[in-house]
Amino acid sequence: MLQACSYTNKFDSNHYCQKLSFSCIQTNKKVNFKTTKGEFEVELFGKDNPVTVSNFLENIDNDIYVNQKFYKIIIYPQIKFIHGGVNTKNKFYFERNQNLNKTSPSIPLEIKFKEESKPRYNYQIKNPNETENLVNTFENGSIAMVKSGKNKSSSTEFFFVTTKIPELDGRYSIFGKVIKGLDVLKKISKEDYIKAVQIIN
Repeated sequence: MLQACSYTNKFDSNHYCQKLSFSCIQTNKKVNFKTTKGEFEVELFGKDNPVTVSNFLENIDNDIYVNQKFYKIIIYPQIKFIHGGVNTKNKFYFERNQNLNKTSPSIPLEIKFKEESKPRYNYQIKNPNETENLVNTFENGSIAMVKSGKNKSSSTEFFFVTTKIPELDGRYSIFGKVIKGLDVLKKISKEDYIKAVQIIN
């Protein structure tokens, strides 16, 4: 049973999509990452994370990830974090951001609970017991947006993980998962970059 809390959905996904000036995609989509190590396919969870997925698809439409490096790789004994996208410390980020007329370098943190019809925005789990009710958790091949504040996600930076990390569940917008080519993702190193990301359907 979902833990009672004081959270109320003040705004829904349509509000944030309108505020951020893009169409709300509320269906799952598939995209293909072409990298210097090969290709892999990702399913994006538009049904559960419409704002995060809509923002990501807009970035793809605007070629924001073309020829962008996997700028940070963090390796622990059992896990690998692979960071990609446009790093906010990069000069290119500011130029591209202006060209896209992005209203903000961040988007709301977006997480979905199994027993709720709408995602929660700008809400981070504090009680570990709440993670049992999350729709999406960190698994092998999960993709999430990098945080840009306590309850905000970057509008351009993302990362993949190569194993389950329950400690991070409910703290990031997990918006997709690798469904083909996981072996390619695991071979990515800091020298590699994204050639292109293409929407399949």
